[in-house]
Amino acid sequence: MSTFAKRERLLLADLLETAGPDAPTLCEGWRTRDLAAHVVVRERRPDAAGGLLLKQLAPRLEKVMEEFTAKPYEELIQLIRTGPPRFSPFQLKQLDEASNTIEFYVHTEDVRRAQEDWAPRALDTVFQDALWSRLERTARLMGRSAPTGLVLRRPDGQTAVAHRGTPVVTVTGEPSELLLFLYGRQSAAKVELDGEEEAITRLHEAKALGI
Repeated sequence: MSTFAKRERLLLADLLETAGPDAPTLCEGWRTRDLAAHVVVRERRPDAAGGLLLKQLAPRLEKVMEEFTAKPYEELIQLIRTGPPRFSPFQLKQLDEASNTIEFYVHTEDVRRAQEDWAPRALDTVFQDALWSRLERTARLMGRSAPTGLVLRRPDGQTAVAHRGTPVVTVTGEPSELLLFLYGRQSAAKVELDGEEEAITRLHEAKALGI
């Protein structure tokens, strides 16, 4: 079984440690300390993490986030490295891969690409194929609120429809870059957009698409 989630977890922890607690990220309003707290709360406090999806739980999430953000930064980094607690469902390798591979990849790039001297990572074909597989399965969910029709295309010509509608914008790039684009990191994603100029502008300025 692949261990992409574990690899990205450790890389994220290393980057957060190197950057320090006050470095910028691509997450609007968050410094690295906030991002680290988010990762830990998501894994270790399911009673609060539900606030990421349910508005009713948002106050609870905000309170717990404040508590974890106040913890020593080094402690947060160590909690990320060691992973979820013993009885967490994230201990199951299949669930860890399904839930955390994209989570940790995106947040790793949130740290990397917020730096002035960042450069794209060289990702192997196996990892790119794994990301594409996830994109194919979730493209319509992720792109459901796109303001235009949206087609994702790999450089080799493989495509996935993320949103039906007109006018259509085709976004071309490696799966890793398409993923960042769908998660609202449009300004940092290395992709090419093809379509009507007005539609491209609307799509490029959109927030996270359905996430």
